[in-house]
Amino acid sequence: MPIPRASAPTRHPVRNCTLGLASAALIALAGCSSDPAAHTGGAGGGTPHSGGSLTFALGDEVRCIDPQQAGDGAELTAARGLVDSLTVRNPSTAKLAPWLATSWQASSDATSFTFTLRSGVTFSDGTALTATAVKAALDGDVALGARAILAAGYLTGYKGSTVLAANKVRVDFSKPNATFLDATSTASLGIVAPSTSAESADRRCAQGVVGSGPFVLSSFTRDQQVVEKARTGYAWAPTGSANRGPAYLASLVFKVVTEDGVRLGGLQSGQFSGISGLTSQDRQALGGGRITLLARAIPGLATSINVNTSRPATRDRTVRLALASAVDRAQIVAALGSGYHAATSVLSSTTTDYTSLGAQLAASPAAAAQSLDRDGWVKQGDGIRVKNGVRLALTVDWFGDDPVTQSALELVQQQFKAIGVQLTLHPVPTSGALAAFKSGDYDLVVGQSSNTDPDILRVYYTAEGLNTVRLTAGSLQNALFAQAAQADPAKRAALVGQAQQQLVGDGYAIPLFEQDSAVALSDSVHGVTLDSVAHPLFYGAWLS
Repeated sequence: MPIPRASAPTRHPVRNCTLGLASAALIALAGCSSDPAAHTGGAGGGTPHSGGSLTFALGDEVRCIDPQQAGDGAELTAARGLVDSLTVRNPSTAKLAPWLATSWQASSDATSFTFTLRSGVTFSDGTALTATAVKAALDGDVALGARAILAAGYLTGYKGSTVLAANKVRVDFSKPNATFLDATSTASLGIVAPSTSAESADRRCAQGVVGSGPFVLSSFTRDQQVVEKARTGYAWAPTGSANRGPAYLASLVFKVVTEDGVRLGGLQSGQFSGISGLTSQDRQALGGGRITLLARAIPGLATSINVNTSRPATRDRTVRLALASAVDRAQIVAALGSGYHAATSVLSSTTTDYTSLGAQLAASPAAAAQSLDRDGWVKQGDGIRVKNGVRLALTVDWFGDDPVTQSALELVQQQFKAIGVQLTLHPVPTSGALAAFKSGDYDLVVGQSSNTDPDILRVYYTAEGLNTVRLTAGSLQNALFAQAAQADPAKRAALVGQAQQQLVGDGYAIPLFEQDSAVALSDSVHGVTLDSVAHPLFYGAWLS
C-alpha cells in the first residue's frame, strides 16, 4: 500500500484513490479519472428507453458530495454525474478526446495549456460555460487547499488561468506538469459553476455543487444516501458516448452499505440493482446467477516490492535481481483468487504508456541461487546466506491490515527462503506510511497506487517524491523528471518506457500483482460502463 487514503484494499478489493501530492508534501498522487468514453461492457442489450430509478450500493462511506473534495472511489462514483470535464480519456485507446473543451494545445515544456471551449453548454443553474467560469473553477480548486485532496496534487505549481476569449482559457504552471492534461479528464477537476466556486468548502461538501453534468443532486445524507435526478436538456455528452442526450434514468440512488454480506444479499434479493466493493468470495457467490459482472484492471502502480538501494545487502545489484527472480507470480495470484493478475511491469497494464516486461519477470529460483553463489553469498547452517559478515536477512514494510497483501508477502517469504534469503514481514499502520517512506528506514517496502497517468512513477521513485528506492541521481531520475516536462506524447512514452525498463532491469522494483475493480449488476440493468479506473458510470444506464 502507499500512504493515507490508500487505494489497495482492506476489506474491499479496492478504494480507487490515493491521497494527492500537495506542493511540497510528499504524498502520492492518484488519478481517479471518471471517463465516460469507457466501453467495457454493460448488462444485457436491447434498445435504451427512459425512466425508472436505479439503486446502487456503495461499499465505502460518502462523507462529501463535492467531486473536488472527494477522496475515494465511492465519493467519486456518487459525484461523477454532477460535473463534466474538459477532456475525456478512452480506456480502450488511452487517448484523450474532447468534452467541454473542443481542442487544446500544450507548450513544449508542459507549463502552459490552452483550451477552446464547447458552445451551448450550461450549468444546472442556467449560467453558461465560459472561459471565466473555467478560470473560477480552477482557482476555486486551489483555494480549497488540502481539502481538494486530489485536485491539489494535479494543480501543483498552478500560477493561474488567463481568459483569452469568451471560449478560450490558458492555464499556466510555474514548473512542467505534463500530467495536468490527464487530470483534466477527472471528476476531481470537473468544472463547476461560478456560484459553486464562490462557496465555502464545508457548504460544497454538505450541499453539493452546481455542475453541467447529466445528473443534478436531489438530496444527500452523509454516509447514508445520495439521490440524483436526470437533468432535462443535457446535450453535450463526451466524445465516444453512445447516449447523446439526457440520461435515460429518471433518478439514481446511491446507498452506503459497508457490510459486504448485506450488499451481496441486497443484490441477490433485488433490493439493489447494483453493488461495488466486490471481494473474491462475492464473485464466486455470484457465478452462474442472473448477475452481470463488470471488471477492469486498476491502472497505476502494480503492487510491488521496492528495494532500498542504500542498505548493505540490497545495494548489490546481483542481490536485487536474485530477489526478483525468486518471485513466482503465478503462484501468488493463484492463491489470491479471482480479480488478481500477475504483474508484467511496475505499471499496471491499463496505465497510459505501460510497457510489458513479462518476459523479464519469469520466475527462476535456480538461476537466482546460482547468481548468489557466484557473488559470494554463502549459505549457513540455517540456510540463510552471508557475505563479508552481512547476513541476507531483510525486512519488508507494508501498510494497513490488508489480508491480500499479507497473503502475497507470506508466499514471497517462502520463495525467498528457498534461495537462502530471510524475509521478515513488518506491518505498519496506514497512518504511519508517509513517515515510513520519508525515513527510508526499511530494506524493502510495498507500494501501490491507482493512477491513469504514468507520472506516478516520478512520485514514487524520485528524490523530490517518496523516493522508495533511495536514489538521488542517475538515468532513472533523469528519465522520470524529463517525462514530467515532455508535452509530446510519443517522446514522453519513450521516457516512461525507459524508466519501467530500468526499475525492473536493475531490480529496484519487484512487481507482484495487479488487481481488478468490479461491480455487479442485476439483469434488469443495461448500459452501465466502467471508466479508466473502473468506476461505474450511469449516464448511459437504463432499466428493462
